Amino acid sequence: MKSVVITGVSTGIGRGATRVLTQKGFHVFGSVRKEADAEALKAEFGDKVTPLIFDVCDEAAIRRAADQVRAALKGETLAGLVNNAGIAVSGPLLELDVEEMRRQMEINVTGPFLVTQAFAPLLGADPTLKGAPGRIVNISSAAGVRAMPFLGPYSASKFAIEGYSEALRREMMLFGIDVVIIGPGPVKTAIWDKAEEIDITPYSNSPYLPILQKFQKMFIGQGRNGLSAEKLGALIHEALTTPKPKTRYAAVKGRFVEKLVTALLPRRALDKLIAKQLGLTPAAKS
Repeated sequence: MKSVVITGVSTGIGRGATRVLTQKGFHVFGSVRKEADAEALKAEFGDKVTPLIFDVCDEAAIRRAADQVRAALKGETLAGLVNNAGIAVSGPLLELDVEEMRRQMEINVTGPFLVTQAFAPLLGADPTLKGAPGRIVNISSAAGVRAMPFLGPYSASKFAIEGYSEALRREMMLFGIDVVIIGPGPVKTAIWDKAEEIDITPYSNSPYLPILQKFQKMFIGQGRNGLSAEKLGALIHEALTTPKPKTRYAAVKGRFVEKLVTALLPRRALDKLIAKQLGLTPAAKS
């Protein structure tokens, strides 16, 4: 049986990928941060899933989890590593607390870096293991190639993941380990119910406040109408198993014409379109 490590499987894309991959015959080692989430995994998936309890910023805990997986594999290679765990920090860049920016980058960029270092030997960088080299799938975002206002921290982290993945893919050729990026648009998960509770009162005296309120409603609406987590799980399965995977898979819901226009529109024209939509166009001075 092939085995894969997926980070952040308590909800969302990670949970959807776990459902799809276990149905396809994989054993999933899934990372969660809480014992309660580990118990929920066992209750839903039984022995098809082994919970790993660690935070992607805790290097020592990640190393312990890698040792646990190595012992379970008994000398065989790991078929895949899916770096999925992450958060989305929002807010105007001029007024954002610096600790929020640091938290965003630590979890979304340093986290996958630490996890990959710990598990790469099991994917085939360790020549003593038996079996074909595995693959690394890094979950980026549509925001990793095109940034929206007020999602600057998140976009910065995903742009970083795009660059990290490209360099890593070329370095891992030495071991026969491929690296694939998946860049989804909004995904339909319970996170959008929580998004309504995001406190924007710190910006109550900001000139951005009315625009933030409008953006929040628009963003939540897009998320609730997004792709299903299981659809992303199917794409992750393809990236892990197809003989010749693409280097990057985009998974963005929407009409073809809309996606084409957005992709081909010059940056300045797109700036103006977004500004008009959100009310970012400055008022004329008298």
